[in-house]
Amino acid sequence: MLTLKKYFICMPIIELINASIFQNKKSVLENVNIQVAKGEFVFLIGRTGSGKSSLIKILYGDLPLKIGIGNVVGFDLLKITQKQIPFLRRKIGVVFQDFKLLSDRNIYDNLKFVLQATGWKNKDDIKKRIIEVLNEVGLFEIEKKYPFELSGGEQQRTAIARSLLNTPELIIADEPTGNLDPQTSNEVMEVFKRLHKQGMAVFMATHDYNMIVKFPGKIFKCDSGKVFEVVAKQNENNKK
Repeated sequence: MLTLKKYFICMPIIELINASIFQNKKSVLENVNIQVAKGEFVFLIGRTGSGKSSLIKILYGDLPLKIGIGNVVGFDLLKITQKQIPFLRRKIGVVFQDFKLLSDRNIYDNLKFVLQATGWKNKDDIKKRIIEVLNEVGLFEIEKKYPFELSGGEQQRTAIARSLLNTPELIIADEPTGNLDPQTSNEVMEVFKRLHKQGMAVFMATHDYNMIVKFPGKIFKCDSGKVFEVVAKQNENNKK
């Protein structure tokens, strides 16, 4: 018999059951069934306009779930209120394609802004945490620089560092390598894989099929208003 304690230990970090997703009152995806366990690395693939970004927005509370069952890091997406959404977002880290760094602030102030907005007050604790997350993504002594002084790869690693500030259970990434060249994309993916090896769950939307071959994980595909799990073909290099 499954005890309550064991249920919560085994409970998926993401769970959608018969969920329908709408954008501007238009149905985008229907009968979505997804389960992601703690510590899994999951890709969400599909062509542009297939519903990937809408599904991602459901997961971090940017779009409301109106039909079906949805749970993310313990929050019921069907019942979540506007006041609860900031608490949901403290338990997940979100990484975007276009970085979304504040151009009028240096890197330190970009990250400090997030910590202060989520309740951090002690200056020494804030400084320590900022240095920790920057070091974790391989960035050293860049906190005084502004976003325009960084390369695309450095900006995206800064965005990943920002997502780690509150020690999330889950990272959600929407096309994080979409604006990067192949070499820089590989470097950014290595950061995500390193975080995954440390036990963090990663749910990543991408259209870059080369990344899926190089960095294997569980795969869901959006197509024709549906979401289904697919098995990636191994290339010869991965078989050796």
